[in-house]
Amino acid sequence: MMPGMDGYETIRAIRALDPFASLPIIAVTGRVVPGERERCFEAGANGCIPKPVDTVELLAAIAQSLPAPATPTA
Repeated sequence: MMPGMDGYETIRAIRALDPFASLPIIAVTGRVVPGERERCFEAGANGCIPKPVDTVELLAAIAQSLPAPATPTA
C-alpha cells in the first residue's frame, strides 16, 4: 500500500508526465481478484504480475514491455 495514492492513480500520474508517457510499467499486485489485470491495463500498465512474484513471469513481462532490439543492417 502507498499512502495517499493507489497504484492505479500512480500509473495514471506517471503516464500524464510527458517524459514518462511511454515508460514501461509492470504492476505488482497482491490483489488476486477477477478483473484486476484489466484494471491495471486500463490504468496504463504494460503488465500485471500477482504476488508472490514468479521470477519467470516477471522476466517475461519485462521482455514483452521492452522494445525489440535493432537488427543490424549490412
